[in-house]
Amino acid sequence: MADRTSSSITVKAGKAEIMAVIADLEAYPGWASGIREFTVQETGEDGRAERARLTFDGGPFSDTVGLAYTWEGDDRVTWELVEPGTVVTGLHGTYALAEEGGGTEVTYELAVDVRIPMIGMVKRKGEKRIIDSALKGLKRHVES
Repeated sequence: MADRTSSSITVKAGKAEIMAVIADLEAYPGWASGIREFTVQETGEDGRAERARLTFDGGPFSDTVGLAYTWEGDDRVTWELVEPGTVVTGLHGTYALAEEGGGTEVTYELAVDVRIPMIGMVKRKGEKRIIDSALKGLKRHVES
């Protein structure tokens, strides 16, 4: 899973406010398009998810996968696939937050592997669509 896709957006809010929205996984269906359900299975001492199940509807693919999370305060969160789905066989994602000027730059990085053979360019285009949709939804949700 060497190829990763990433994009950034500036949100007019502080890191703590943005990371609180990112950490509220079960609220994603309300603002993140394509997410049907998020269920937190285990939380850490800080109350943030350590393991969760995600059900998504990503256009031609729908799947349910298990994810493990690693939180670095309000600076960064990464997640890895721990339970493959019927379509998704590999997944690594990161949100990284950096305050700048009057807001916070949010960078989302994603790499997805699927069971179906797919040309790299098509896969990256799909990842880019997921990332851009998530970043725009996050910005709208936090700034509203």
